[in-house]
Amino acid sequence: MDLSATAAIVTGGASGLGAATARALAAAGARVLVADRDDDRGSAVAKQIDGVFAHVDVTSTEQIIAATELAKTLGPVRSLVNCAGIGWASRTIGRDGSYDSAHNLDAFRKVIEVNTIGTFDCVRIVATAMAATEPLADGERGAIVNTASLAAFDGQIGQAAYSASKGGVVGMTLPIARDLSVAGIRVNTIAPGLIDTPIYGEGPASEEFKDKLKRDVLFPHRLGTADEFASLALELLRNSYLNAEVIRIDAGARLQPK
Repeated sequence: MDLSATAAIVTGGASGLGAATARALAAAGARVLVADRDDDRGSAVAKQIDGVFAHVDVTSTEQIIAATELAKTLGPVRSLVNCAGIGWASRTIGRDGSYDSAHNLDAFRKVIEVNTIGTFDCVRIVATAMAATEPLADGERGAIVNTASLAAFDGQIGQAAYSASKGGVVGMTLPIARDLSVAGIRVNTIAPGLIDTPIYGEGPASEEFKDKLKRDVLFPHRLGTADEFASLALELLRNSYLNAEVIRIDAGARLQPK
């Protein structure tokens, strides 16, 4: 699928994986709508790539619809890359044996609401707009890339909520691809491993933590880069024979329990 002169939406586009993907899409000739809750960073990324910014909390259907309508003014909406997400770390039970110290259930719900339900809400809304576009070769109308995580398969201690949320993204890949096949829309999921993004913070403590993470990486023995993720996302959008797949990009990492 040729991305030039088309509109693309990237959620979580203000930083990390989303910002790198937004830049890669713009370099490929797409007009990019950067969707994020961070107005300052999101606007800065959009300005750098001659795109547009929309304030989007993926738990708000109204904001997703508004962003999709804005993207339609940039060209036919052909691409959606969902990078918005949050993390949470907590063990299932507490150390003191009390019910109150068990994993916070509201936090568990919030992670599911953002990472799983938010992803699906963006898919269903943007795919509706894609389905109304004129078909390309083979009847193709667009492509969607969702972001899961290595944690969907190798969840570590304290990752119950995060792993469940990303496992949900993995699990819905095939049924959504089947649903959307009638409209000529492909759906794939990337499960990134240990990618060096701002989520790990900055400074000596952050570097020490990241160095520890590398122990589980097979080869190359380093953390991945956001640009490597973006390169795979573009291939999934462009290659019209890639559909209903979950692809790990992790340099062969298999995470230990902690």
